[in-house]
Amino acid sequence: MAEDMSVRYRNAILYDDKGHKHTGDVLLHQDGSWSQSVGDEDVQNDLDGSNRLITRSLQNWHTHLAMQLNARDFSDGYPLHRWLNEAIFPTEAKLNPEYVRVGAQAAAAEMIRTGSSFAADMYFYPAVTGNVLQQAGLRGLIGGPVSDAALPSHPDAASALDELDSILKSQRPEDRIQYAIATHSVYLCSEETLLKASELAEKRDARLHIHVSETRKEIADCHDKTGLYPIEYLNSLDFFKPGTVCAHASWVKKNEIRMLAEHQVTAVHCPSSNMKIACGGTLSYPAYKQAGVDVRIGTDGAASSGSGLDMLAEARLAALVQRHDHWDATLLPASEVFSMATKGSSDWAVWDLNDIRMRPVGRSGNRHLANLVFNGAECLDLWVDGNPLRLDGHTMTIDENRAWNELDTAVQSYYDGVE
Repeated sequence: MAEDMSVRYRNAILYDDKGHKHTGDVLLHQDGSWSQSVGDEDVQNDLDGSNRLITRSLQNWHTHLAMQLNARDFSDGYPLHRWLNEAIFPTEAKLNPEYVRVGAQAAAAEMIRTGSSFAADMYFYPAVTGNVLQQAGLRGLIGGPVSDAALPSHPDAASALDELDSILKSQRPEDRIQYAIATHSVYLCSEETLLKASELAEKRDARLHIHVSETRKEIADCHDKTGLYPIEYLNSLDFFKPGTVCAHASWVKKNEIRMLAEHQVTAVHCPSSNMKIACGGTLSYPAYKQAGVDVRIGTDGAASSGSGLDMLAEARLAALVQRHDHWDATLLPASEVFSMATKGSSDWAVWDLNDIRMRPVGRSGNRHLANLVFNGAECLDLWVDGNPLRLDGHTMTIDENRAWNELDTAVQSYYDGVE
């Protein structure tokens, strides 16, 4: 039998895409599939899987990766619009490609260490972030920001769209790194900018990514200006395309949720960010589920969420806040919220069952996913396209110490004279 890129784990526990548990010797194949092992296959790695839990990797559907430059307590205590206008935008005016590279590299290292293989990002100099993720072996949907203000990388929205047009026309469907058009919001994008972005998405068969209905102020201001709420307004412009990513989508009406379902939009639940900035509401999962909207989970940026890129922590909070907000302890049990956090993954994360947070194993070993979601665990291995990005607790594709040191050095320079 010819050697392939498969990996064998002996005596492991694996949960498949449907949340079904399998035990014994398993093969993880380069194409993302898996099978039981008979034990005599030639493989690239033959690993001891005892005390290992294998699951699909986590998927982070709304990030600002290079915001690792912004300390996690940066501008703590600011409401969203004050946070943007007084802290974030003035600080980001100093951005350059090297700062973005350093921030994105630290973010990629954190993703790998915490079991995430994909991020839907929105940040300046998208090609820089895309290159960082590519070199790290990760996947990404990298959104280039488009707005009529706060663009350190471009003089105006038209220039940002021109750059994205150039990037989009050269990408291939099979590329691990895909690009998107990241219109910031209805309050930073004019009608003309929104229309041009949507037209470019249609032209290049690309995805759009936008913050929408995050705060009461946003929806009130939009209604005062247009007579419509943000999703209604975007719908009136024929803005939405299938696969558009709507981050937050918290302050919405049921008719707006139906609009998102009709246009096959992906809505992203970002609980830690909504709670830190005190938006007063989070995405209402039961209503979105009933309408058939594709709902994912995202951490937002480190500066806005305060929790970094740990998707297990974000999944836990997603489940808890839904139960709290709806007075319903049955919402988002561990298996369902873990499925939401890993949906679409073709990669594998391997977790340490010897981690104290994974104990007790429960009657008949039935607590694996509950322990993982509600307690957390160390990610030992991460496999993407048959390649180990992390193996036995060591990140293979990024020098973590160098990444942390470069981040500290960059932050010292970045904030010189700002605070």
